Amino acid sequence: MEISREAILSKTHYGLNIYAHVLRHYYQGETVLSLSGRDCKPAKNPYNADKPTLMVKVVDGIATHTDTEEAIAQGNVFDFASLHFSLEGQALLEKINEELYLRIGKERGFYHQEETQPVVAIPEIQKPTPPVFSYFKKPVSNVKPSRQVSLIEVYHLIKGNDFASCTSTLRNISEPKDARKYKAQNFDYVTFSGSFSKRNDANLQRHSGLLTIDFDHIEDIPTLKASLLSDHYFETELLFVSPSGDGLKWVIPIDLTQAKHQDYFKAVANYVSHTYQLEVDQSGKDISRACFLPHDTDIFINPKYI
Repeated sequence: MEISREAILSKTHYGLNIYAHVLRHYYQGETVLSLSGRDCKPAKNPYNADKPTLMVKVVDGIATHTDTEEAIAQGNVFDFASLHFSLEGQALLEKINEELYLRIGKERGFYHQEETQPVVAIPEIQKPTPPVFSYFKKPVSNVKPSRQVSLIEVYHLIKGNDFASCTSTLRNISEPKDARKYKAQNFDYVTFSGSFSKRNDANLQRHSGLLTIDFDHIEDIPTLKASLLSDHYFETELLFVSPSGDGLKWVIPIDLTQAKHQDYFKAVANYVSHTYQLEVDQSGKDISRACFLPHDTDIFINPKYI
């Protein structure tokens, strides 16, 4: 049975674990790759005198590399693995499958017990800590948070079935006034931009470093979603369809050492207006802006967290 590149990429986080595995051969005991946004921070290059010139990032579903001093040719993870193993084609794929114990093509089950293989820990890629912020139980008139949650916890809540029933009910209410009232009474919510003792800008305890941009009444949600995910200037932390079903919530990171929350919001709003010809909900300028949590099985979270 031939091993496909796609099968290997699906089991190695787009190939990032292969880079980590190879680099660990040269730098044992060190963190060999560290994610920063969409890309990895500069890593040591064993083919350039161990200088931190190796730049690794994921492009179109596959990990790729460049060297800032052009010590090696630009390429993808299989090119890099070929340098290390001195193999190509199917022989290279079989070697990767064996070295990382991916078990691609191996039969499993009670009647096909394999010999016990030694457990080998694939070098982990250092993941960033997800931002945390306040969580509030319904209704929206409740301004006392029940707890703090992380971005990845909210991702799982929205993707799961916790809010499926109220989301379905809301989207079947045709009268806008009734829909607004139902949403206010029946949806839990979060304040993505920070943790609060009480939902009020003056009671901010800690900013999360996140900014939420609301897009309302969008005619073509899939196209806008694809555009935002490939935006060259802003990294997407979380992206999901709003409770109403006709809008998007775009959560992006901001650096408060460079500008204030409100200044960031104005800059992003202007950028969105010029780039996508869309106006954003101005309430996003408030740090304590409430964001209702809907059901969306296709919610996107930045892969660096998972």
